[in-house]
Amino acid sequence: MPASVCELEYLTQEQVDQFRRDGYLRLPAFLSPQETEALLTRSKQLIENFSLEDHPLTKFTTGEDNHVGDDYFLNSGDKIRYFLEEDAVTDGQLNRPKEKAVNKIGHGLHELDPDFRRVTLENETMKAVVRDLQFHRDPVALQSMVICKQPHIGGEVGEHNDSTFLYTDPPSALGFWIALEKCTPENGALSFLPGSHLTAPITKRFVRKPGGGTGFETLIPPEEAPPKPEGRYLLEACIPGDMVLIHGSILHKSEKNLSPHTRYAYTFHMIESPPYARYDEKNWLQPTPETPFPHILDKPNPTTVPIGA
Repeated sequence: MPASVCELEYLTQEQVDQFRRDGYLRLPAFLSPQETEALLTRSKQLIENFSLEDHPLTKFTTGEDNHVGDDYFLNSGDKIRYFLEEDAVTDGQLNRPKEKAVNKIGHGLHELDPDFRRVTLENETMKAVVRDLQFHRDPVALQSMVICKQPHIGGEVGEHNDSTFLYTDPPSALGFWIALEKCTPENGALSFLPGSHLTAPITKRFVRKPGGGTGFETLIPPEEAPPKPEGRYLLEACIPGDMVLIHGSILHKSEKNLSPHTRYAYTFHMIESPPYARYDEKNWLQPTPETPFPHILDKPNPTTVPIGA
């Protein structure tokens, strides 16, 4: 059944159409100020309470040749773990207080922490958005993160699409990105290449290497890939409580935080579950028998618009 004849619960038809056209959509004031402040306060409490005594000082890096891939990272799907900014560690030691050093907290916040679980898995408005989009039939949440974007050192995240890192066959990743603080051009707000999800195929995927660590596996050789989409990146400034929906194939990025202020955001991702899409053992993040990826909806959507649309 086309989305235009379905009864929408939260989104307008114009918003659904905009998401499908542009590949992303900002929903102003999705969380209340009280909900937003609770997540920000909890994020800072988690950082304050985490111990450095047995921490491997794992830095979060995004480069092609040095992307993080140690056991602390690979086994974080059902845990709450802390990853450091590249510039926060010198000669194996923190060069600043830990609350100014953490790049992100991940990847099981949505299941293990009551505040984040409430917003992610127990939020009826969130479920209404999922139903309205008709992007998935039976989505599951597979990772969640608080991204801190620390003052002056909060790292640049280069052009990418999320399905490269959360690959399914066919691609089905969908991001939910919630600003917990003001996001500006100065502190690393997100930028998007509108419409690129329609013309930029997933050409590689981020995988576990058989001998350990992580790397990229080519899906479409560069000589066979279509030309890179052209256009102008648009910056999406946000205020606390705004949520941005991010299609798994859209190209997006964020600049380094050059300001004296943090840019906290909470983000989580959904993918389609079997039999509608296949998530295999090559992916860096793996569910366990004790902690399978949790389903979002009480019952599957009867119809969806095709994933790549």
